[in-house]
Amino acid sequence: MKVKKSLKAGAMLLTLATVLAACGGNSSKATTKSASDSTWTTMVGDVISTMDPSMSTDIISGQALSNTTEGLLRYSGADLQPALATSVPEATNNGLTYTYHLRKSTWSNGTAVTAKDFVYSWQRTVDPATKSQYAYLFSGIKNADAIMAGKAKASTLGVKAEGDDTLVVTLERAMPYFNTMLASPTFAPQSQAFVEKAGSKYGHSSKYILSNGPYILKDWNGTSDSWTSVKNPKYWNAKNVHIKTLQTKVVKDSATALNLYNTGKLDDASLSGQQAAQAKSNKDYSALKQSAVFYLEMNEKKDSFFKNTKIRQAISMILNRQQYISKVLNDGSIPATGVTPEGLAGDPDDTTKDFANEAAESTKQYTTYNKKEAEKLFAEGLKETGNSSISVSLLSDDTSAAKSTSQYLQSALQTLDGLKVSITTVPFKTRLTRSQNGQFDMVVSGWSADFPDPITFLDLFTSGNAYNDGKWSNAQYDKLIQESKTTYATDATKRWATLLKAQEILTSEAGVIPVYQQVASHLVNSKIKDLKFGPNGFYNYVGASIK
Repeated sequence: MKVKKSLKAGAMLLTLATVLAACGGNSSKATTKSASDSTWTTMVGDVISTMDPSMSTDIISGQALSNTTEGLLRYSGADLQPALATSVPEATNNGLTYTYHLRKSTWSNGTAVTAKDFVYSWQRTVDPATKSQYAYLFSGIKNADAIMAGKAKASTLGVKAEGDDTLVVTLERAMPYFNTMLASPTFAPQSQAFVEKAGSKYGHSSKYILSNGPYILKDWNGTSDSWTSVKNPKYWNAKNVHIKTLQTKVVKDSATALNLYNTGKLDDASLSGQQAAQAKSNKDYSALKQSAVFYLEMNEKKDSFFKNTKIRQAISMILNRQQYISKVLNDGSIPATGVTPEGLAGDPDDTTKDFANEAAESTKQYTTYNKKEAEKLFAEGLKETGNSSISVSLLSDDTSAAKSTSQYLQSALQTLDGLKVSITTVPFKTRLTRSQNGQFDMVVSGWSADFPDPITFLDLFTSGNAYNDGKWSNAQYDKLIQESKTTYATDATKRWATLLKAQEILTSEAGVIPVYQQVASHLVNSKIKDLKFGPNGFYNYVGASIK
């Protein structure tokens, strides 16, 4: 998911906005919250883009939906647990059928949640008329690809309700990671009656949202820079929702974030730069290695010179990732050697081997700083494309941390003779829109795992994927990704090898340029207990409490 374990922290935006500076020295004035004050206040880098589960693509709206919706399954830390499903089922019919038995539950308006709400939601998402950018996640469910291609009706999707409390899903191919996907809000139920009554206003303000999860979103008008989520008394597991109110503030300025934390008006403040380094001695300091990677995308459709592999490789090799992390982020983040983060997946035959590290064994030279080789490749690339120089604009978010990153990248890239870089900063929501519409030359992007499998990253850069904003394309890469889903779907060893080859191609050709894997640094009120962070990038407030 745009920016995808126990941690004492709050919701965050997995873009460069997450690393807002918010700490100085060792003071800790924010830990005076009493147990009776059951309100938790967090910060994010920008506004909620949508509360429509079919349309959400970023971590801000995703966290808000995770708080207010309940799907079949839910992550509690690394554990995948039953939510509306009464159990986590095993696949039958050679891995092609999943049957979910639903517990009794209701929407916040008192009407029953049934299996038909899942059928409607999933059909709505894959329907081309909805224009969901996350519809591709349903690929592999019977008829999903045909529906998305406009060759079949949404009603033919391989999902059906057998009565009110049984949902049967039929796949076209085995997907061993299928259950892990269902913790994503994209697979949450939707009430057809409510959605159709709300029409085009659905998901655009609190009035046009129907909740079935732990919380109900209040005080949100679609553009609000703060909002409140209150405990949903009709939630099936309400007895385990101990924090009654979640307050969220949009904070883009480091000084403001620090002041809010130190005055007790913010329980979780994100850190970066020198403030993050200094905060490590603070008793409220927390850090989390996340399954989130940030990378540069180059618009090959708009700027034909980016189709030249040598130019892309030069841009990757001129970046001193460790220096960038030390000088700009200073939060313990990790130089990225590929788009798949460390710690996401282990070799099925040897769990001591990490996917990201194994893939980097043959490609690390392409993500290692090498000024001499970068200059050579860039000069050759310019000659091959008939250019003596090129000028590009770097698109980025408008937060203080994002601006610092853009300035560093601009300086590094311009050490290549013949490359001129200007900077365009816009709000996160605008950056997403421009990226999706191809209105950029280069853009800083980020992705957090939707589920713990390399395919959640590698699938993004196949030809035609809605999130392949740079339009890089490689037929062999596409073939390998397809084989991992079909030919080797149930052969864990061969599937692993196939995905490794795919990442090696993506990295060696610099289809996108990985920059760093995020370690999120925070100052966090120590009164919170048992707040769990899942491999899909969301916090689960069910079971958390303030002591």
